[in-house]
Amino acid sequence: MLEAAFWGFVGGFALVLGAVAGLVLDVPRRVIGLIMAFGAGVLVSALAFELTAEAFDTGGLDATATGLALGSLTFFAGNTVLSRMGGAERKRSDGRQGGGAAKGIVLGAVLDGIPESIAIGVSLLQGPGVSVAVVIAVFLSNVPEALSAATGLRPTMSRARILALWAGVALVSTLAAALGYAALGDASPDTIAAIQAFAAGAILTMLADTMMPEAFEAQGRSAFTGVVTTLGFALAALLSTL
Repeated sequence: MLEAAFWGFVGGFALVLGAVAGLVLDVPRRVIGLIMAFGAGVLVSALAFELTAEAFDTGGLDATATGLALGSLTFFAGNTVLSRMGGAERKRSDGRQGGGAAKGIVLGAVLDGIPESIAIGVSLLQGPGVSVAVVIAVFLSNVPEALSAATGLRPTMSRARILALWAGVALVSTLAAALGYAALGDASPDTIAAIQAFAAGAILTMLADTMMPEAFEAQGRSAFTGVVTTLGFALAALLSTL
């Protein structure tokens, strides 16, 4: 459990690093968009090769399909509720989310991070060690996520409050990884497979609903966004073979 907490912290700490970068650096929005596109590609690869494929090999089609559907619908429902609370634009780097309620932004960030952390914890149950590809994917995607959000929040929120926000989300990510590992220690292979697929469905829906639209818009509808996304996907696919 402590090992799961540690790796969850590694993934979550990337949020703090991204927030610090967003506060101290004036990163152009187009660059933020490219970084987010790269992170999205990395996550897509990880959820395809490390989560969905593993779920299918372990639990078969039924467990995988059920998990994917439930993960996607759960994220969609949660995101719909939190959007009404002010968290709809939480990943925007242009200050749009500054008018949203802080509670909605925080809860939205937590909603984004929990499936990723659970995926890290569950990966420890599938072998002798954590999935390096999943940890790296979560880390690389969390940095631009927090960078973009912190940049957008700068005009309306103090630096201390922004850092506290992301530190809190990093803490939740650590706990989610640990609890995911502890709760599923005695679970059947079908249950673990369904949870892996659940995390994959939630992460994919998050990417499509929040992260990729911001990456695309920040780039001014440049086709280069797709190239960078593919680059991230290819890198993570290579890591999954190690």
